[in-house]
Amino acid sequence: MSIRTETADGVLTLTFDRLDRKNAITAAMYQTLADALVAAETDPAIRVIVLAGHESVFTAGNDLEDFMKNPPKDESAPVHQFLRAISTASKPLIASVSGAAVGVGTTMLLHCDFVLLADNAQLSTPFVNLALVPEAASSLLMPARLGHVRAFEMFALGDAVSAESALAWGLANRVVPLYQLGTEAQAVAARLARQPLGALTETKRLMRDAELLKQQMDAESACFAQRLKSPEAHEAFRAFVDRRPPDFNAVAH
Repeated sequence: MSIRTETADGVLTLTFDRLDRKNAITAAMYQTLADALVAAETDPAIRVIVLAGHESVFTAGNDLEDFMKNPPKDESAPVHQFLRAISTASKPLIASVSGAAVGVGTTMLLHCDFVLLADNAQLSTPFVNLALVPEAASSLLMPARLGHVRAFEMFALGDAVSAESALAWGLANRVVPLYQLGTEAQAVAARLARQPLGALTETKRLMRDAELLKQQMDAESACFAQRLKSPEAHEAFRAFVDRRPPDFNAVAH
């Protein structure tokens, strides 16, 4: 099983469960996540959603081998379904993050309403390293949250950001010891589940410009698709398959 789904006391918990591949996300996993988020919208038994991973890794981001075999061709692709679902979810989203959160593992946090990090969390967005561009409206949301220079550093260099820095920069609500993460996430979820859901969903709606997010994701998707066809991206993916550092110096833009 790649996505473990549990519902209890009004809380839907979606857990990345592919530890042998560092919880790297396949198209099938994106589909499962998208379907669960869409179904939660109209399920009266679900009041809060928690996204979680393993204590050693939240997710390594896209499974590149699966991605190369099944690149997103249009808006019906599972990854696009997931991004639409998480960006338009009306019910509170909680992220419970430990270990590495790479690429979409970090950008999805920008759509969560409450982010808890274990003290071993490491957030990174190495899109440029793969000759690609950010997604999930993160090119809009990350600078708004962190400021231009920090967001550019995260995107352009792809270095991991510690839990403490992520908290200081406004990417998280709290940092807790690893052994407390699951308990803390469920405690926050239980408290939110007791709140008036109508007031919560309306508050969330007022805080987010859904149309602006859609426009940014559309622009990113178009650019992302172009970059996938670029010589730089071909070199990046060949280097990944060959298990060597890419050489972009002799590659055309």
